[in-house]
Amino acid sequence: RAHRAYGYLGPFKNRPRTMPAILFQDSLLLAVNKPPGMPAQADKTGDTSLLQWAEAECGQALHPVHRLDRPASGILLLAKSREVMTHLQLQFQARTIEKDYLAVVEALPEPPEGVLVHFMQKDAGKNRAFVSAEARPGAERAELSYRLLGSSQRYHLLLVRLVTGRHHQIRAQLAAIGCPIKGDVKYGARRGNRDRSIHLHAWRLGFEHPGTGEWMRIEAPLPAGDPVWDALAGLAAS
Repeated sequence: RAHRAYGYLGPFKNRPRTMPAILFQDSLLLAVNKPPGMPAQADKTGDTSLLQWAEAECGQALHPVHRLDRPASGILLLAKSREVMTHLQLQFQARTIEKDYLAVVEALPEPPEGVLVHFMQKDAGKNRAFVSAEARPGAERAELSYRLLGSSQRYHLLLVRLVTGRHHQIRAQLAAIGCPIKGDVKYGARRGNRDRSIHLHAWRLGFEHPGTGEWMRIEAPLPAGDPVWDALAGLAAS
């Protein structure tokens, strides 16, 4: 198979528990379920990226439509032409795309359902975002809604819908209300996950197909073999 020539099985300094899976594909685009720990695009580690893997699978150049943090998992859209990429990115900019995430947090949010609005600034040197409650020069408005789906003995599962799409937005905003994501030591989690992943999953994506105009909704299964996700998966399905 073509992907063998790309060497997608290595090198990995932090090998994902699972490999990517194609969730949807047609002549214009594909949606891939990215495993935690795999970079969406090539980074300084030299580890094989999701983009490289997908290009090998498809046998053609692809264009990432949006971002997904390396330690997170879930849906990533890739376009098969720059025109399709632009069409989809305009939907993101117009905020017509539905973006639902699942997040496992260490603390119970109060209230259990709400809307968060902060102002965010990115520190590129530290690869970190900083949030404030009030507008500041250079800060961008960030908004999301969240809802508690349920809890285990130690953790809580949130459904998060992004309104804006800022750098590390969900991670930083949940941390700002005292609810860091499990494993996310950069934003205040008590301890990291052994594989350096975080329990943030891009679960569902709704968008207008750039060719047919049909409304599409794609859902990405949770990472397999993770005991925390396994324990909370039934709450997402209910």
